[in-house]
Amino acid sequence: MKFISVKQFAEKYGIPERTARNYCAKGKIDGAFLTGKTWNIPEDAALPEQKNARKKIMPLLIALRKEKAVRMKGGIYHLTQINFTYNSNHIEGNRLTHDQTRYIFETNTIGTTNENINIDDVIETVNHFRCVDFIINNTEEKLTESYIKELHSMLKSGTSDSRKDWFAIGDYKHLPNEGGGMETCPPEKVHKCIKSLLNEYNIQKKKTLEEIIDFHQKFEKIHPFQDGNGRVGRLIMFKECLANELVPFIITDKLKMYYYRGLKEWGHINGYLMDTCLTAQDEYKASLKYFRIRY
Repeated sequence: MKFISVKQFAEKYGIPERTARNYCAKGKIDGAFLTGKTWNIPEDAALPEQKNARKKIMPLLIALRKEKAVRMKGGIYHLTQINFTYNSNHIEGNRLTHDQTRYIFETNTIGTTNENINIDDVIETVNHFRCVDFIINNTEEKLTESYIKELHSMLKSGTSDSRKDWFAIGDYKHLPNEGGGMETCPPEKVHKCIKSLLNEYNIQKKKTLEEIIDFHQKFEKIHPFQDGNGRVGRLIMFKECLANELVPFIITDKLKMYYYRGLKEWGHINGYLMDTCLTAQDEYKASLKYFRIRY
């Protein structure tokens, strides 16, 4: 009998590695056994049945996980990584071009250039790729403070900010900051505000698109981190859309001003931000149609 690893089993069924490992530890996979600290799973082992679990996984998430597993080029995973990373970073001032972002993703090198390149721009680009992978692997996990902090830590790790004593990587801000020229939550109140926001948000098991956008606007208003709030917030929106079987979306650089206006006016004229997100969602749907992925 042939055996496969936890990673291979997870990729085969489109589930997080952590879930597959828990199945093994709880004896839910017949024939799985430990060798040292490594689980060996029979190649033909079936996915355990779960009470009250949804039997179907969103076709998009299946495609993202399968293409990620083999690092497939030219598919929806490839397109998502490049477009999401380029646009979200560019909104925040990253100076790498779309082609440079693509080159880094495809070759893991910068390529030749006659212009000076900010090292932080490169590091944050690579880190954003890792964040997207983390979300794809851990879509079903409940949104928690630790999950959000993990995204921030991943995004800012290795940057010049990480070498500043006052800059908290993977933790809430220590100093007051602004967001879009507006006052934000004081550092000493961030934990309480984020905890309250998550408690309110997680009451509903199935979230609507409007509830996800509402969470995003409130998260950005709190501005819990010293830097990286916009990118972490947009990563959360993408993750929560996938988790709730909604077509996700990428706020492109051309939608930047509409997006900022929508954040500012949310609560007064919700249609501004909702329309911007729906426009971005329509663009992503067009890609799904092209790749023949049902939604």
